[in-house]
Amino acid sequence: MSIEAVVKTDNLSKTFAGAVQAVSALDLAVPRGAVYGLIGRNGAGKTTAIRMLMGLLRPTGGRAEVLGADLWRARRSHRERVSYVSQEQQVHAWMTLEELCCYCSLLYSEWDQTYAEKLAGRFGLALGRQVGLMSGGERRKAAILLALAARPEVLIMDEPAAGLDPVARRELVDALVDSLSGERGQTVLFSTHIISDLERVADYVGIMDRGRMVSSSPLEDLQSSTRRIQIVFQGDQVPEGFRLPGAVRFETSGPVYTAVVRLTTESDLDGLGERLNARVNTFPLGLEDIFIELFGPDEFTTEHTESTEGRSHE
Repeated sequence: MSIEAVVKTDNLSKTFAGAVQAVSALDLAVPRGAVYGLIGRNGAGKTTAIRMLMGLLRPTGGRAEVLGADLWRARRSHRERVSYVSQEQQVHAWMTLEELCCYCSLLYSEWDQTYAEKLAGRFGLALGRQVGLMSGGERRKAAILLALAARPEVLIMDEPAAGLDPVARRELVDALVDSLSGERGQTVLFSTHIISDLERVADYVGIMDRGRMVSSSPLEDLQSSTRRIQIVFQGDQVPEGFRLPGAVRFETSGPVYTAVVRLTTESDLDGLGERLNARVNTFPLGLEDIFIELFGPDEFTTEHTESTEGRSHE
């Protein structure tokens, strides 16, 4: 049985002036009703891919579709089914939050003012306050409020937690869970550097590197199929030329061979110690560990990181 993908790209590419290839042959498929987290190091191409999905940037090649249409050409009636929170959200600073809600209610036929007021209370935002007088974190929460209160079929967010403290990030996750608990079958795609937030809410995870999708799968499958394996051989060193099948990264120290392994099935490890005449230890990995093992710790954190990806191309 095929899965309906309501957000998808097919061989999507974007090359900027100077032959800078930000996105290369990207294939992405987000099933209806799923929460899909997109991660990758700064410059991996996440923001550029999202901007092409939203119809804000023209692809060099391939296609990007949301709800079966290219948003670059889609009619307003189609675009209003999609909400977007950008990495650097621009809102009308001279308006109060209440006036912004009134303005957005004219743009979205499913606008839910009651829900907007509920979110304002949850986020500690005063509806009568001018947006330009709000802090950066408050403006970010206001942008998220506007996106959620539109009650979209698809919600796309680029680093929605940027600039938020841990308490505000938890409020955002709770608001997402609350929004998804309805009967609307909302689909969410969001990029983030904060892995702990992603693990609490995402069903699927995609990992981008250098403009390409290097891994895309249900979060549970990725975590269950990735293990750190430590093999302690008899003697003084690891046998020359030894490689563990499925290893994506490994190191040796004397008789100890340590590798991060992608398993096809749990049975891949059955009888491994007996076959090698060695002691085998297996350790599970969280998503943060998997990411760092694949791409290294540089420029990555589970706490807030100001991303500059794509700013030179905006």
